[in-house]
Amino acid sequence: MPAEPHLRRPSTRFRASFVDAVAEFRAEGLSDRTRSDQDLHGDWASPTGFAAYVRAVTTDAVDESRVAPGRVPSTRLWWTHGERYLGRIDVRHRLTPALTEVGGHIGYAVRPSARRQGHATAMLTEALVVARALGVERALVTCDADNVGSRRVIEHNGGRLEDQRGSKLRFWIET
Repeated sequence: MPAEPHLRRPSTRFRASFVDAVAEFRAEGLSDRTRSDQDLHGDWASPTGFAAYVRAVTTDAVDESRVAPGRVPSTRLWWTHGERYLGRIDVRHRLTPALTEVGGHIGYAVRPSARRQGHATAMLTEALVVARALGVERALVTCDADNVGSRRVIEHNGGRLEDQRGSKLRFWIET
C-alpha cells in the first residue's frame, strides 16, 4: 500500500510534478488568491533554476538575515504523495501588522486537480504541529470571505472566527 500524503521539505525530486501543478494554477487563471502565490513566479525550465528556487524557499526558515525586508521567517513545506506534488503550506514564525490583518501565520494552496479530496484539511492539521514546535501557541489563519472550502478547512481544524477585515475572514486556532 503506498504511503499516505504528508508534509515534507521542498525537494528537487518533485520538479516535474511541481511544474505540472504550476501549469494547473496558471490554467485556472490568476485570481487574487493565486496572484500572490510565490509558486507562480519563477522560471524552472532547467534543473539548476529549480534547485535555486528550492534553496530560496527553504532558506527563509533557517537564516533570518536572508529574509527580505518586511517579511518574516517562514517554513515552507510541500504536501506530497509518492512522487506527486499536491500543494504547499507556509508557516510564518511570527506576525507583522500586515500579516495580522491579512496573511496570518499559515497560508496554503492545493493544486487544482487535487482539491476537494481532504488534502488542505490534512495539511493544516500537520502544519499546526509545526507551528506549535516553532512556539506559536495560537495561529492566525485567514481566508477570503467567499472561499467556503477554505473556511471549512480552518473550522475543521478548530478555527474560531474572530472577525472580517475587508474581504478576509480571520480565524484563531489553538496549536
